[in-house]
Amino acid sequence: MRDAVIVDAVRTPLGKGKGTGALATVHPVDLLATPLRALVERTGIDAGLVDDVIVGTVSQVGEQAFNVGRRAVLAAGFPERVPATTVDRQCGSSQQAISFAAQGIQAGAYDLVIAGGVESMSRVPMGSPAAGAWDLDGRAFAERYPEGLVSQGVAAELIAAKWNVSRQELDDFGLRSQELARGAAGWGAFAREVVPVTVHDENGGSHLVHADEGLRATTLEGLAALRPAFVDERLEARFPQIDWSITAGTSSQITDGAAALLIADAGRAAELGLHARARVHTTAVEADDPLFMLTAVIPVTYKALAKAGLTLRDIDLFEVNEAFASVVLAWARETGADLAKVNVNGGAIALGHPLGASGARLATTLLNALEQRDKRYGMQIMCEAGGIANATIYERLS
Repeated sequence: MRDAVIVDAVRTPLGKGKGTGALATVHPVDLLATPLRALVERTGIDAGLVDDVIVGTVSQVGEQAFNVGRRAVLAAGFPERVPATTVDRQCGSSQQAISFAAQGIQAGAYDLVIAGGVESMSRVPMGSPAAGAWDLDGRAFAERYPEGLVSQGVAAELIAAKWNVSRQELDDFGLRSQELARGAAGWGAFAREVVPVTVHDENGGSHLVHADEGLRATTLEGLAALRPAFVDERLEARFPQIDWSITAGTSSQITDGAAALLIADAGRAAELGLHARARVHTTAVEADDPLFMLTAVIPVTYKALAKAGLTLRDIDLFEVNEAFASVVLAWARETGADLAKVNVNGGAIALGHPLGASGARLATTLLNALEQRDKRYGMQIMCEAGGIANATIYERLS
């Protein structure tokens, strides 16, 4: 089987995604075109050699509808012959794009692929695709789950209750994410991965946005003062075990952003004189109870390790998406993973979670963290709506 190697990985800064952030005025097509263009400029490849561009986007409606990946490829100046497709595995969409790209290379269908993702949560708010839909489930689904499912926030509360994760532990983890991310930004950990975004103003001028906006000074006292964000009195009789302890400070931030990776067949990369930074060692996807929704990160970890012939101790660094602090803490409690190896440059609680772009963003950050610490194996794990999770193991090559 051919090796799929990562030649380069880049991301935009992450902007506040409620319409007031630095990237709120940037169209998602232009947002995604930024890392696509940067990959070509940084590697010097002929964009016409790219066999396909696979893009993850969750809210495929409005400005992100009708295959946003294709428009971004053209906006980035790629030759018209370069195709693109847009996929949706919820929060793991661009991680799935990486898997599809690697699998296509391994199977011999591709030689050179770009995998990435974009989400402008300012311009296409979360939940937009369901607008006007009065029934998402249908008859058979509703018969299987007669009491219905719950929101992700409530699912995160159920996880905290099942794994006995206290409010103090949640707040400690929220503080950890912010402190690690601020520290990483301070010593330049993100310098190689972030490419600036050009933002145009109403007067015809423009400026560059370089930095992530989610970083903020945080204290345990401040986190402790926050009110629980997902309290639903209608569910208290159904779930009396919930303490309602998850806050905005222990949840991922709503964010705008994009990221992309250039992935190649190892032999083709060598022919083109491209430096292979890592290889996609193993990919896996698994599902679990849709009521708890975010717990598939546990079985997918075991599945990926078994496929790879590795153990948890072999993994040098982990990126586990911080959708909620309870997800990462329950995963660590169940697997026995060392939290000192997890999200070492901070996570989505501090940096933000631009849905469809997050898988590619985590891969980009993990690749750089492996290089910065001279480590070999990195594992990326992403929880997803519907009770699904992706896991990817990368092996640094140089």
